[in-house]
This record gives sequence, structure tokens and C-alpha cells, in this order.
Amino acid sequence: MADTFASFVETFKNVGVAKAYGPPVTVAGEEIVPVALVTFGFGGGGEGGEGASGGGGGGMVLPLGVYGSSGGRAAFRPNTVVTLVCLVPVIAVVGAAVRGAIRAARS
Repeated sequence: MADTFASFVETFKNVGVAKAYGPPVTVAGEEIVPVALVTFGFGGGGEGGEGASGGGGGGMVLPLGVYGSSGGRAAFRPNTVVTLVCLVPVIAVVGAAVRGAIRAARS
């Protein structure tokens, strides 16, 4: 089990900024740098009696947008689809809070 953990650590030691920012790409004569939110995790466990053990892992990547040049200045352009998808839970919670406040005010 220790060897497996050591191999995971070695494999993912340099994950971070290199995965969050992609290599520059030229699109329509403009160089852009893709930006993403990268997260991952691993877990494992064992059982004392018969030496049983297990583990697993997973990850997620959200494409946030790109950095490009606009008028000679660097500018971030967000991915509107991901922004809208991420805002849906926030809007739902704010709506529920407002509804609760209105109900409390009426009472």
C-alpha cells in the first residue's frame, strides 16, 4: 500500500498551475491561454483482520475562460456557460432566502 501511495504522490507532485493554465494557443491570429479550475482527491483505507484494503480517487476540471490580448493589454474572458451553470445554485439560495424573509415579514 505504501508503494502505491508513493507512486500517486510522484505522479501528481507537479499538478497545479501546469494543469490550471493550458499552453498558449493561437486562434484567429490571437494568442490565448486557457484557464481552468482543477481539483482532485484520493482516499484509501484498510481493514486490520485479513489485510484487505482499497482506495479510489477522482477529479474535476471546469473551463473558466481564457486570457487574451485586447488592444495590447491582457484581458480575461470568462466562459459564460460555466459561469451561468455555477450561478444557478447561488441564485436558488438567494431566492429561498428572500422568500423566507418575505414570509417572516408577513407574519
